[in-house]
Amino acid sequence: MLKKILIANRGEIAVRIIRTCKELGIETVAIYSTADRTSLHTQLADEAVCIGGPRPAESYLNMGAIIEAASQTGCDAIHPGFGFLSENTEFAALVEECGMKFIGPKPEVIDALGNKSKAREMMIEAGVPVVPGSEGSVNTYEALKEVVDRIGYPVLIKASAGGGGRGMRRAYKEEELKKAFETAKAEAKAAFGDDDMYVEKLVLNPKHVEFQILADEHGHVIHLGERDCSIQRRNQKMIEESPCKALSEELRERMGNDAVKAAKGAGYTNAGTVEFVLSPEGEYYFIEMNTRIQVEHPVTEMVTGIDLIKEQIRIASGLKLNYAQEDIHLNGHAIECRINAEDPHNNFAPSPGTIKSLHIPGGPGVRVDTFIYQGYQISPFYDSMAAKVIVHAPTRLEAIRRMRRVLGELVIDGIKTNQTIQFYILHQPDYIKGRFNTSFIEKHLEEMVTDNG
Repeated sequence: MLKKILIANRGEIAVRIIRTCKELGIETVAIYSTADRTSLHTQLADEAVCIGGPRPAESYLNMGAIIEAASQTGCDAIHPGFGFLSENTEFAALVEECGMKFIGPKPEVIDALGNKSKAREMMIEAGVPVVPGSEGSVNTYEALKEVVDRIGYPVLIKASAGGGGRGMRRAYKEEELKKAFETAKAEAKAAFGDDDMYVEKLVLNPKHVEFQILADEHGHVIHLGERDCSIQRRNQKMIEESPCKALSEELRERMGNDAVKAAKGAGYTNAGTVEFVLSPEGEYYFIEMNTRIQVEHPVTEMVTGIDLIKEQIRIASGLKLNYAQEDIHLNGHAIECRINAEDPHNNFAPSPGTIKSLHIPGGPGVRVDTFIYQGYQISPFYDSMAAKVIVHAPTRLEAIRRMRRVLGELVIDGIKTNQTIQFYILHQPDYIKGRFNTSFIEKHLEEMVTDNG
């Protein structure tokens, strides 16, 4: 087992990793920027090292400073968490070159799956269903139009190196195609330094369903069921749940088998997520594979009883998986709400500030992953997520009712949050009945903001 791990991240995911390490008897090193000097993860870790200024480029994206901190404190591994450098091929390779273990897949696998068009080609070869689209990159308008003329409208133009909804544009007719392509390409260049593009058929009103994968270094790959991540705004997830109400046991088995096939085809190791779109007609297609732990991993932990961070560390230590596929059962239902420091009445603008008072709810089947505390100053330099509220109950309806109760108890005073919007969603008849897809927020946003004004 690994002895000492540096967490190359901040916020609730750093706290989450530190807690599992403590339970495993593993020493931890936190890194922090000058803006995070009093953050909870720096207080919970065995050691904490300041690596630079408040801006991510000065600290959490500063590879040299992170590697130096890990080397000077005698770490034998680095856990990247999510975001920042978690899917950065150069960083993963640098960690390995410096004699430490990168807790994640191999650099070459991150590289292959990080390029969406390459990943698509890989899935086709593995026999995993993909959305009709370009077989590789399309980097001229002429090449794009040739593909679109073949697959038909509407289409989704996407950055090969993209993520988080950036470098992505829709076109519903030919008159929109050129502008959408040029805008997406320019945005991709600005966001990722890479304007390599591809195009695929836009599946209208789909559900976003992802499967959690665990793969050890001995060739064993399993899935831990699915998460429904369809409640999202501008491709940013807001509410996730497991299992997905729309999946029959037969469909779950088929999609799970294809998720495992995808991981094996990529030569994947450690924890990962295979993402699909599920059409209203019940057809599903691979869209991408995330090569890291996901923000929404707690709902999978709640329904399976498996600590995914622990499994990541065990796999990185060279151990075999403790579980076979037949050992995995989804028990009950779990829901996660992301509580962001943002103002829904001001186009969801970030709302940094000081937490004046805080009440964290509790009770049976309740979990709150957060790094904030009373008096904590939420920084304007980082992602706006302040907490993840997760509930578990025997049935989906009981989980919804539990989450309503928990959100009603949660108090975060001093900043604006999206808490009331989440509460509103949980009372929407379409949400309660499971009749929702990725367009749900777009359809209901105006009434949600107005009703909660």
